[in-house]
Amino acid sequence: MAASVNARLLTLAFFTLSLLGTSLAATAAEWRSRSIYQILTDRFVYGDGSDDSPPECGVLDGLYCGGTWGGIKSKLDYIQGMNFDAIWISPVVAQLPQSTGDGEAYTAYWQQDLYALNPHFGTEEGLKELIAEVHQRGMLLMLDIVVNHMGYAGDVSSVDYTVFNPFNDQKYFHDYCAVSSSTNTTNMEECWLGDDIVPLVDLRTEDEDVQNMFGEWISGMVSNYSIDGLRIDTSINVDPPFFVDFVDTAGVFATGEVMIGDTSVACQWADTIGSILNYPIYYTLTRAFQSSEGSIDDLVETINSVKSNCPNSTSFGSFSENHDVARFASLTDDLALAKNIVAYTILADGIPIIFQGQEQRQWGEMDPYYNRAPLWDTGYNTSAPLYEHIGTLNQFRQQAISVDSDYTDYMAEVIYQDLHSLAMRKGFTGSQVVTVLNNNGQNAEYFELPISGHGYTPGTPLTEVLTCTNLSVDAGGLLNVEMFAAYHGLHYRNRSGTISDIRFRANALPEGSWCG
Repeated sequence: MAASVNARLLTLAFFTLSLLGTSLAATAAEWRSRSIYQILTDRFVYGDGSDDSPPECGVLDGLYCGGTWGGIKSKLDYIQGMNFDAIWISPVVAQLPQSTGDGEAYTAYWQQDLYALNPHFGTEEGLKELIAEVHQRGMLLMLDIVVNHMGYAGDVSSVDYTVFNPFNDQKYFHDYCAVSSSTNTTNMEECWLGDDIVPLVDLRTEDEDVQNMFGEWISGMVSNYSIDGLRIDTSINVDPPFFVDFVDTAGVFATGEVMIGDTSVACQWADTIGSILNYPIYYTLTRAFQSSEGSIDDLVETINSVKSNCPNSTSFGSFSENHDVARFASLTDDLALAKNIVAYTILADGIPIIFQGQEQRQWGEMDPYYNRAPLWDTGYNTSAPLYEHIGTLNQFRQQAISVDSDYTDYMAEVIYQDLHSLAMRKGFTGSQVVTVLNNNGQNAEYFELPISGHGYTPGTPLTEVLTCTNLSVDAGGLLNVEMFAAYHGLHYRNRSGTISDIRFRANALPEGSWCG
């Protein structure tokens, strides 16, 4: 029945196409229904995508490697092959031009001119062509931006403020002090990131003239380039009130980088931006699934803390990898655990975000920055287990949303937990989905989990999405879930022919719409 599902999804995609035009000004509700593929522009596709033998990338030296907006355009089929319907790209504005002891500005967070584009990534025409193609395909585009600082190549005591546009005077910046605390808000918001090689000169975002200059710039960016959403870098280093007028002026959905695990702190920015990347969940999620020793209890505690302390966490960015953290494959080589953490990322609360290369199980820690190795080294393998796994989960999530448009509004509930397993219910009664995860890994033995609290009545027929097997709720109201990793004769294989210890149960799908 896969063909019939594709047909329905295509029908939805073509309908969306007629609505998108050149700009959607997408709301939080629209973004909640999407899943995002995060692109590090310089490391995604070399050149325009036509070179089969790109030169070696200077990953360890932190150099530009040749990725472009035209290259992204050439690989949109690869992204849509995983059923993503939104992309997030690196900042597009002009950076400091020097090659420094810290490398070059390939990540695009060392901005110097907000009103010029980064020539390493392409031309204005190339950027507009990419965005037009993204919209033509019914997808949304999220632009990464920086409002905390400008980048400078040189000593902190000799900054030439005239190289910055539009903030070309020292009066727009805080006096130098180094960020040295993650708990002192004044230190975090008024001191400088970076180092003596590339100081990140901290803007006075609390000042009205700086706020007005940023407002004028972002309204022009959104309008001129038909931007659908914003990811705001280093938001935790900016005073939260700044974002109220800034996001309102931008007129599109925004999510902020607040890289801290404490929900009582992180959610101050969620209040004013409207969304943050869910770092509190990220930290406990990776610890829970990087080995069988990981704490499911800590993860559940954080899930509940986020729901208690944060406004509408269903709009948060749900992720398990990005360019600022270690690749999950560097924490464990267990494919079952990798599938579990991807499943949580896509099926839990929030907007799913997958970082380029996660689908290829790229390896890399933060020091040195192997987590930013070019994706072209992998060959863009569309048969990779996680590539197929992500595609299935994204497609299923889209199907669940098509059945119930309020599905993403529902805040997931933990209905079962033990030392190694976690079950969540998401969705209103009649269209709920139950996701069961386990951190025993690929060498786990067979066992069963009796789960209640799922909201199904006895006798309800259910479908296991990955294996297309059927089961039902027993007379006592229990959903008895078979769990396994290693293959045994009575157990099931997923669509790619490999074994997974992840189980998904749902009756939200019309009969015959998912499995034949």
